[in-house]
Amino acid sequence: MAIKIDNSDSSNTPSPRKPIRVCMLAYSFYDSDGRIRRYAETLARRGDYVEAICLKKRGQLSHEVIQGVNVYRIQERIINEKKEFSYLYKLIKFFILSMVFITKRHLKNPYNLIHVHSVPDFEVFATIFPKLRGTKIILDIHDIVPEFYAGKFNKHQNSYIFKLLVAAERASIAFSDHVIISNHIWEKKLLSRSVSEQKCSVIMNYPDPAFFYKRVKTRKDNRLIIIYPGSLNWHQGLDIAIKAFAKIKDRVPKADFYIYGRGPEKNNLSDLIEKLDLQERVFIKETLPLDQIVEIMANADLGVVPKRNSFFGGEAFSTKIWELMTLGVPVIVSDTKIDRFYFNDSVVKFFKPDDVDDLSKSMLTLLTNKQLCESLSNNAADFVLDFSWGKKKNEYINLVDSLTG
Repeated sequence: MAIKIDNSDSSNTPSPRKPIRVCMLAYSFYDSDGRIRRYAETLARRGDYVEAICLKKRGQLSHEVIQGVNVYRIQERIINEKKEFSYLYKLIKFFILSMVFITKRHLKNPYNLIHVHSVPDFEVFATIFPKLRGTKIILDIHDIVPEFYAGKFNKHQNSYIFKLLVAAERASIAFSDHVIISNHIWEKKLLSRSVSEQKCSVIMNYPDPAFFYKRVKTRKDNRLIIIYPGSLNWHQGLDIAIKAFAKIKDRVPKADFYIYGRGPEKNNLSDLIEKLDLQERVFIKETLPLDQIVEIMANADLGVVPKRNSFFGGEAFSTKIWELMTLGVPVIVSDTKIDRFYFNDSVVKFFKPDDVDDLSKSMLTLLTNKQLCESLSNNAADFVLDFSWGKKKNEYINLVDSLTG
């Protein structure tokens, strides 16, 4: 009788992957920050233990579990900073609180990886104790700080503070084990001054298909809704959009403009709405958690991203564009350097940056031309297929696994 011999080597069978402990550290509100949530919840879904240390809105719990992620809110913040001192004071306060908090958490149960989200860059130094104990550190540069600060407080690129922030950027990158950069134009800039090619990756703020997908509109009124969801900063150009809407409101009486967000320009924008007598047509609403705002975005008829073409705003990528495109909402976009780099006229409606008249014409065109809206929406639906987190998430997972072994 023949005897069958099993020559397979059981030692070659892959052992189950051991879950890792990860911390997301961000001077941000976790609930409404899609980028941070996407990273954290992706790792949580595959079985890793994930914590997020972040800011707190008034009335929120200090600790909450969201989609498997333990969220710790350690500092309350109202986004109303117009002076440099008040802005810096809150950053430094968060830096100190987060350093103490993260050190205590690490002593209790060590992290394998800490993913620090900038702004600010120097927040990476809050991880000094875990870093000395072998924890790997990722610095994720959402916005490049020197240009962000200079644009926010009207500083020149040759100023002392700008050069100091570039030095801080270099030190923060040197401290980190790897750097993620949010777009390819900023990658080129940082490669020229602060980071080596081997140490950085571009991972953009791709829409998470768990939230962003084309859905049937549930709104049943006869209004035409224009929407802007995002920060209320000067470089976002919302005053331009409000003035543009004022020019066409009587020609499209069914149209309303909804702005969802918070930031230092809120009072100025509210004053502008009152000055132009738009209180019944333009509305500023609070920022909402991701699962709520996505439903509102999906029910809009038109999105607008009216950024100024400043040296920061012209290079800052707005993920709102991809998100609206994924939801099937046509988008009007300022023709800036960054947006022309990624998009073309077949998928978005461009207008001249900082031009109220041209934006008003674009609004009127799309609000009255259903066929053009459908064409942009259909083309955009095909375009964004290659820019989905479902396709891109492995770039991040592979980076995490390569750092943590």
